[in-house]
Amino acid sequence: MTKDKYRQQFPALANKAYFNYGGQGPLPEPALEAIYGAYKRVQLGGPFSGEIGAWVVQEAMLTRCAIANELGVPPETIALTEDVTVGCNIALWGIDWRSGDHLLLSDCEHPGIVASVMELQRRFNLEVSVCPLAATLNEGDPVAVIASYLQPNTRLLVISHILWNTGQVLPLAEIVKVCHQGYEPPLTPPWQGGGQEGFNAKIRQVRVLVDAAQSVGVLPLNLIESGVDFYAFTGHKWWCGPEGLGGLYVSDEALADLHPVFIGWRGIVTDTNAKPIGLKPGAQRYEIATSAYPLYSGLRSAIALQHQWGTMEERYGEICRLSKYLWERLSEISHVECLRTSAPEAGLVSFRLTNGMPHKKLVDLLEKQGIMVRTILNPDCVRACVHYFTTEAEIDKLVGAIAIQLV
Repeated sequence: MTKDKYRQQFPALANKAYFNYGGQGPLPEPALEAIYGAYKRVQLGGPFSGEIGAWVVQEAMLTRCAIANELGVPPETIALTEDVTVGCNIALWGIDWRSGDHLLLSDCEHPGIVASVMELQRRFNLEVSVCPLAATLNEGDPVAVIASYLQPNTRLLVISHILWNTGQVLPLAEIVKVCHQGYEPPLTPPWQGGGQEGFNAKIRQVRVLVDAAQSVGVLPLNLIESGVDFYAFTGHKWWCGPEGLGGLYVSDEALADLHPVFIGWRGIVTDTNAKPIGLKPGAQRYEIATSAYPLYSGLRSAIALQHQWGTMEERYGEICRLSKYLWERLSEISHVECLRTSAPEAGLVSFRLTNGMPHKKLVDLLEKQGIMVRTILNPDCVRACVHYFTTEAEIDKLVGAIAIQLV
């Protein structure tokens, strides 16, 4: 299928140059039709009938299987949620925290996650540290930085696989390995102003929670091989599925220690008298109750459509090729400075203006021309996202419009 023909299946692309996949992907026509068809089936069958009840169970199972196939994990390790933030909160609040425990997160996490950590800190008297990963965008070793900030009382590391503001791809498997195998930090550790040698206190195994908002649908993934404990994702960004449906992967090892934050009928086992007698055996225990079930078929349809274009490796290769093209074109414009000094490793391309024009003004001017990008506040920049079905013509239009505004 040619790229032009493929793009015709996305109504939102007909009248705009779209570069906001990291915020929300446009729904393809087959997904819209699948959602409508599912809603209609529910009504024709009777919303609370036995037939539709069985259909809901089947739809959930099929959706977990489709997601699991994309992530390289068993279906029973997937909990269906509404979005990334819900998934992260299940992991954050499900840990049996004790006063004095240490939580480590990076300086590039989304405000919603940072706010959750702040409330955890207040509620449970946690120690919280922030490791400076933003500075490793163009040089430095993020694995070494994280390792140097681990403490003997660290219980959880919170990071993003792809940093939402700069587009940096973190080496997840290497980071997880450091956290799981333990680490002997320096004699006087960084959190006390020390250097890199001598400290003898062995750090216990640290769980790793990943905000995967920007990585699912972009990177080829095998979460089993990565060893990650928790991986929270959404369907409405790079998968171009419906908003309101995401998920959380929980490894077998982490499952034993993670308690449900909320409990509802979807996550429990009952006896013949409807008395709760336990939790579902897998990650389904973290699911709660009634959801917009017709969205399930919409997400599966969106994922299936991506497979029509090519393999995950082929799609990721095209994302990187187009990101490099955008990065190169932006680098040619006077008064534009890309945050990265080398070609991007994913679909996020962030840049700043050096002539004093407010970034919000540029974004607003571009939107009036049917070109969709967004601002980022920290660091202060503009972010443009390219997908595998973005075209060079779209990129040229964006670059040309920016150049005209900066003359």
